[in-house]
Amino acid sequence: MADSASRSGGGGMAENPAAASAVRRYEERLARDPASLAFAALADLYRKAGRTRDAIALCKDGLQRYPQYVTARLILAKAYLAEGEQDAALAELSRVVAQSPDHVEAHRLLADLHRRRGAVDLAARHLDRVVALDPADREAVRLRDLLRRGGALGEGSGFGKILQDETFVTVTFADICLEQGLLDEASAIFLRILKRDPDNWRAREGLEEALGGRSQRRRGGGARN
Repeated sequence: MADSASRSGGGGMAENPAAASAVRRYEERLARDPASLAFAALADLYRKAGRTRDAIALCKDGLQRYPQYVTARLILAKAYLAEGEQDAALAELSRVVAQSPDHVEAHRLLADLHRRRGAVDLAARHLDRVVALDPADREAVRLRDLLRRGGALGEGSGFGKILQDETFVTVTFADICLEQGLLDEASAIFLRILKRDPDNWRAREGLEEALGGRSQRRRGGGARN
């Protein structure tokens, strides 16, 4: 494994002596006891160092021996996500929540993954679970409420009246809102589009951009207070 790992990269660990030392310790431990559960910790170190293919290989091998090891399956899902393999990540995360229905981190990742794939209702369903398990997660509450509204704005919003006319529910108009910094309005339009066309890749990208802007704006506002 060490020879394979060195070929796959790991420059990040070379720059981080503590991480490199931890990897060596776990590699040595696993070499002494190949059946050890330490494979999961080593795989996570590989993943964090950008060695995602090594992490995937190690998790898959270990899960053949310990198929119920939820932590390893979550690490595998994260490595798949880092590689852009969404279908594989979705399969692993689904197995995690099947084994551990109250696994809040898996529900968060599933909500994020479904949202990025345009499956707004599924994303909201997982956020419902996140909020139930962790009511203090205000970001999950905000995002859940936004998705649940399905693109509806407040009753007092002038944009809410405008968006009653489907003529304005377009990517072009949403892009204009983004350019003007109207992030809530842009999010609402992109969500409306995704409700009727989950495969609209531009609406998916636009929603992520708008949500990212909302998060940055909230963090900036918190820093000023």
